[in-house]
Amino acid sequence: MDTMKELPSQYLVLGDIVGSRAASDRRRVHDYLVEALATVRATVPPDRGMRVTVGDEFQGVYATLGEALHATFLLRLHAFPEVDVRIGVGRGEVTVLEADRGIEDGPGWWAARDAVETAERAAERAATRTLRTVYRSAQPDPREDAVNAALLCRDHLVGSVSERSLRLLRGLMESDTTQTELAAREGVSASAVSQRVRSDGLGVVLAAEELLRGLP
Repeated sequence: MDTMKELPSQYLVLGDIVGSRAASDRRRVHDYLVEALATVRATVPPDRGMRVTVGDEFQGVYATLGEALHATFLLRLHAFPEVDVRIGVGRGEVTVLEADRGIEDGPGWWAARDAVETAERAAERAATRTLRTVYRSAQPDPREDAVNAALLCRDHLVGSVSERSLRLLRGLMESDTTQTELAAREGVSASAVSQRVRSDGLGVVLAAEELLRGLP
């Protein structure tokens, strides 16, 4: 076992699969999550982790809030709707208990756990049923309420659009992919893609995500 050690305040991403016990093919769900996490690691490299730890839980650590939030956004995009994930981002010191198994503790971990539980409770209410991502800080952070307001809106848009719009949103996240190329993939006109980007608020999601991604 590695020696227990305290790490500086970081941003811990902690999550699980929504309704995993009810899945008819839990192996397929697990494999889909593993693949989505691999895509996230390649796109937004974590300080450590961002992989399944135990059961249907996963976690990873990032140096900035913007990186952590961007990772959660990409994970939802690449997993949903096949796999719905619930995610908490916690800010605070983290203690590594067992590095090999990804077992951690400390204020940052517990802040993330509180965030996951908050998202779970919120999803039980009709008004916030699409919320899947919550931010909590173990120490005072004046950004917390504003970030959670943005996440509430972001999750609502992602959770409410069609599968085609989700595919377009994934494509729009690729810097070298044009709307004309996305139209060809979908077998529709470029104007149809532009109309959907406007009507489904995809452009708003991208603009908001760019602002969130820049948070230190």
